[in-house]
Amino acid sequence: MTTSLGDEYPKQQARLRELRAEVVKMPVNSMFLYLSELDSVLNRADVAAISGDVVQMLGVYKEMTEFNA
Repeated sequence: MTTSLGDEYPKQQARLRELRAEVVKMPVNSMFLYLSELDSVLNRADVAAISGDVVQMLGVYKEMTEFNA
């Protein structure tokens, strides 16, 4: 089955938001840098989606898929 950027992009955004919610619950202050980078990726993803810039969306999508806990 083939999926499109339009299908997968919001799924990755949701995955990262769920990941962020879990990380925030952790009692470790050293996660600040991780959360900062996660927030940065999510902000760029939102801006790209709102602007409709497909090239930017592709780049951010790649970043989102590579972001792991």
